[in-house]
Amino acid sequence: MHRRQFGKSLCAAALAITTSATALMAADDYVIGFSQVTTVEPWRVQFNKDLRAEAALHDNVELLIADANDRTEKQVADVENFIRQEVDAILISPKESAGLTGVVEQATDAGIPVFVLDRNVDTDKFVQWVGGDNELIGRAAGQFALEKLGGAGNASGTIVEIWGGLGTQAAHDRANGFHEAFADEAGVTFLLDQQSGDWKQDQAYDIMSTALRNYEDITMVYGHNDPMAYGAYLAAKDAGRADDILFIGVDALPGEGVTWVANGELAATFLYPTPGAEGLRQALAYLGGAEVEKSVVMGTEAVTSDNADEILKRNGLK
Repeated sequence: MHRRQFGKSLCAAALAITTSATALMAADDYVIGFSQVTTVEPWRVQFNKDLRAEAALHDNVELLIADANDRTEKQVADVENFIRQEVDAILISPKESAGLTGVVEQATDAGIPVFVLDRNVDTDKFVQWVGGDNELIGRAAGQFALEKLGGAGNASGTIVEIWGGLGTQAAHDRANGFHEAFADEAGVTFLLDQQSGDWKQDQAYDIMSTALRNYEDITMVYGHNDPMAYGAYLAAKDAGRADDILFIGVDALPGEGVTWVANGELAATFLYPTPGAEGLRQALAYLGGAEVEKSVVMGTEAVTSDNADEILKRNGLK
């Protein structure tokens, strides 16, 4: 394996000469470690599914997946374990930016190429970042919300925003992009101050339940992902107020966000593509000697009642 041939002793190199035929046969075989933050969230489940499907297309790839169980310290330990195993490349989707920075730098210093997927880290000591543009997605959601509230210069209403993890750049980007649309809209009020649902439906339900008790007038909910937007919808439904509120989410997985839009439970969701398959393709290209870009940005798509059914049909769900 390419990475494992680095830094070997002269004695080992001499031994390799005597077994050159075996070395040549194994030259293009790779062990790639993937550190996933969690496998609880549906988007993460799809992420892993896409990555495994891509790996299955390559007979020369052994893919190792470690689940951090949504804990930064576990994810650090998982990556350290990959470093000890001397894998040929590491793919990592961090739980939080700052907490995973050190171990990414540690892997890079050990000579292992690192590919950061989805959330970023606070260093440039990696080969490549692959993911969606969260500010772009936030802006798209913001423009949709602005039109629903009356359009530029005329918008009015109140918005409950339910954040993802406050320690993730993705949450801040989705918030910043969304808020751009309302910078000059005096008639729009955001009711909460960075309330984090940690990307989880049950936590968003609780946040929304409290908001419903505290505010008689809520026009719209913007959840940083679909499970949180749906959790807010369920809370409003249980309170008998869902019909008066528009719910907007992000991710657009066919089995959840798109379905909820088709059912009329969410007004819209915005595609946040999983970077697993593309990340593996980029890693294999790099290991094969190709030059790769420092970042690969994946696009988005608005899913509304106009196209939700068609997307479900394309995915065999309708």
